[in-house]
Amino acid sequence: MTAAWLPPAMMIASGSIHAIVNAILKGGKDKMAGRAMIDGSSAVLLLPATLLVPLPDGAWIWLTISAAIHCVYLYAVVRAFESSDFSAAYPIMRGTAPLITAALAIGLTGEDASVRELAGIALLGGAVCVLVMGRHIGRAGLGWALLTAAMIGCYTVTDAQGVRAVPQPASYIVWSFMFSGVAIVTMFGLLSRGRLLAGARAQWKPGLIAGALSIVTYGLALSALAMGPTAPLAALRETGMITALAISVLFLRERVTWQRGASVAGILAGAALILTR
Repeated sequence: MTAAWLPPAMMIASGSIHAIVNAILKGGKDKMAGRAMIDGSSAVLLLPATLLVPLPDGAWIWLTISAAIHCVYLYAVVRAFESSDFSAAYPIMRGTAPLITAALAIGLTGEDASVRELAGIALLGGAVCVLVMGRHIGRAGLGWALLTAAMIGCYTVTDAQGVRAVPQPASYIVWSFMFSGVAIVTMFGLLSRGRLLAGARAQWKPGLIAGALSIVTYGLALSALAMGPTAPLAALRETGMITALAISVLFLRERVTWQRGASVAGILAGAALILTR
């Protein structure tokens, strides 16, 4: 029997690592090449594991849908980061996503959520969005960030259904990276019109590191979703914004503003509501 604390702990850890992956992506010069390198290296690293896990029978359709959604999601991420500051676009993506995920999980798949959990999801999402206050983001950047959030909600609900449809979650996790890796590299390869290889070669080291971290962050998330409800667990992943804030303050020497303090307090309060039994 799974300990009650394990899925939330896995999601919180996943969120922290996810923030690092996106910071690496934002730091690269060629965002398309960087994202293709991340997802391509994840697939290559997990390729031997396809021989060790069973085929994901019962989840092929979910894997196909998920790969398509991830293509739209990552294209939107790249466009958002190209047109906006990380500190403006990322909080919108991650703060809006829990609300969309909750609506989809409850409205489409019929999952239950208590009033307390819904309040925690709303508080956590709103607290993340507070980070955007005082930061400029244009219409294009806002649009791409909101599309990203919508796709996060869609792939989270899709993958939650898929990982629960297979006998072993590891099977879905491994094949998810295979499907998405091939689809994303192909998409960005076509969009870049042949420039992808040169861009990937120039930033292969951070891309490889981020690819390995992507396996850890989304592997933890899918494993957690296999064991618990979608909406509250997905919201807990956004506690990774605290890690992002810590990096910006401790390593980038950015100021601690009242918005950041309020956001951290709100994220912690929202997480407490979700975790309280």
